[in-house]
This record gives sequence, structure tokens and C-alpha cells, in this order.
Amino acid sequence: MFAVYVHNLDPVALPLFGNLALRWYGLAYLFGFLGGFLLLRHLARKGLWVLKPEQTGDFIAAAALFGVFLGGRLGYILFYHLPKHGFGSLASDPLLTFRVWEGGMASHGGILGLVIFTWFYAKKHKVSWTGLGDGLCVVAPIGLFFGRAANFINGELYGRLAEGVSWAVKFPLALMDPKAPESGSFEAAAAAAVTVEPKLMAPYQAMQDAAPQAYAHAQQKFFDALLEANRHSDKVSEAISPYLQPRHPSQVYEGLLEGLLLFSILWIIRVCFPKAPNGLLTGLFFGLYATFRIFAEQFREPDAAWVVENLITQGQFLSFFMYLFSAAFIIFAWRQKARA
Repeated sequence: MFAVYVHNLDPVALPLFGNLALRWYGLAYLFGFLGGFLLLRHLARKGLWVLKPEQTGDFIAAAALFGVFLGGRLGYILFYHLPKHGFGSLASDPLLTFRVWEGGMASHGGILGLVIFTWFYAKKHKVSWTGLGDGLCVVAPIGLFFGRAANFINGELYGRLAEGVSWAVKFPLALMDPKAPESGSFEAAAAAAVTVEPKLMAPYQAMQDAAPQAYAHAQQKFFDALLEANRHSDKVSEAISPYLQPRHPSQVYEGLLEGLLLFSILWIIRVCFPKAPNGLLTGLFFGLYATFRIFAEQFREPDAAWVVENLITQGQFLSFFMYLFSAAFIIFAWRQKARA
């Protein structure tokens, strides 16, 4: 029954006024930071972290701004946007860097941003950098889980084609993805949707009548109307379903692996081995995250050019470097333990 499900979740959690709205993507970050704050404060109270409980709130707030948001957004711009659209797109619209509510955050960039931020924070407050990072790495997967949940709600970062998979999902966003086979059926899907939803006729006709130089804008306007209609009309979902391919819900896979499973492993180690040397949990985080990400990328539609055609994706390539970080932190922890 799930293979015929056409994704129709609304990315807006609560409309406010005008064009302002509370989106699930933003709430995911809020839930992630709140969960991280509560868990880190608990570890601090148990003496399992290098900061005091009363320092947790300020640390999380600064980590969110300078680590996650800044690092994640810059990582997306550098790793994904510029290779695809070039420097010209950023030069013509520099505010693109700050429009995080439109999506576009790289988990690798966010992790790297947190590494740099914690180093400066540890120097300023004269605490162990590796000890500070260990606590953060234990709770970071909670944020990754909520982020992947938001990706699924948005219908973005969907998986590869999944014929014969009973839990596969059909993602309408693939109709506008030039790399996806569904894009070749855009006109047919549009015509089918118009036959069951009269409100789509006006933007559809405007798209058909648009001059070549204005067609892309008119097409996007119609597609936005189509997505909105799909969220409120089963008939529209049924009409476009034959033109969509079943795909892996890779966002769910990543949320379970990089989020819940990784958190469970690190939390158990932190609680059961309170005297584990500083740096061990950070090293395990990098190694396990890289492993889970490389595995899950086999089911995710690459959102950037292949590094090695049909062999290594951008996400996998960036994850390989995390093994170097993992080895460095684990060796540091092992040497610390040996000295003790």
C-alpha cells in the first residue's frame, strides 16, 4: 500500500500572516537544539561533561549560531550550490547565503563548523576541547534526526528509484529535477492534474502561453500551485501518480542511522563508561557517522555531481575525510589513557 503513496506533506506547520509561516524545517532545528540543551545539562549535572549545568544554555545558543547555522549554510554553498550554479549565481544574489529558511544546509558543513567553534570556545573558557566535543557529539545526532525528518516532510533529498520496495514513496519534486526520469513526464502530469483540479487551469494556461524567456518562471509558478493542490486533493495525487516513480525514503533511513542509532550508541558509551578518555566519543562520532552516511548514500538520489561517475557521491566523498578525524581523536584518546 505504501508504494502507491504520493508524498503530499505540507512543509508549513503553521501559517502566520502574509508570506510568513512557521515551517517544519525551522521547528526541526528548534527541537534539535532544545533536545541537545536538555541532554547536555543532564550530562553536566551527572558530572559527565566538562561544563557546568548553568553554562549549557549559552553554549548551545552560540553553537547553534556559529557552528550549525554558519557552518551548515557555508558548507552547502561551497560543497553543493557553487559546483552546480557557479559563482555568478552568488554574485548576483549574495543574500542567498542568509536565506536558510529556503532550505540548503549541509550536515558536513555543520559538523565542521562545530569543530571550529568548540576549539575557540574551549580556548576562551579554558576547558578541554576534546571533552567539550565529546558531550556535543553525544547529543548532535538528535539534531540530525530532526533534520532528516524535516527533509522527508519537505519531500526533498529523496532516494533513488526503488522498484519492488513495499515502503517506497513517490515524490512530486522529482518532476522538476532535470536529473530524474520523472522530469520527462512533467507536461503529461501537468495536463492530468488540470483535468481533475479546475483551479490549476489558470496557471497552466499561463505556462502554455508564456514566451520562451518567461517559461521557466511560469513553469515554476504552475508547479508551486500543483504542489499545493496535491496537498489538499486526493484526486490530484491520483492524477500525477502514474508519472512518478517509487523511490526510497532515504531521509528516513538517514534519520534512523545518523540520528537515533548513532545517538543510542554514543549515549550508552557515555553513561556506561564515565571515565572514557576525552576524545574517544568524538572519534567514534566521526567514524560511525561517516559509515552510516556512506551506506545510506547508496539509497539517496545524489544532490550534486558524482565525484566518481556511478560510484562515489559527493556525500560519500566528504564522509571519507571524516575517517581521518575519527582516527586522530581515537589515537589521542588512546594515548591519554596510556599515560594515565
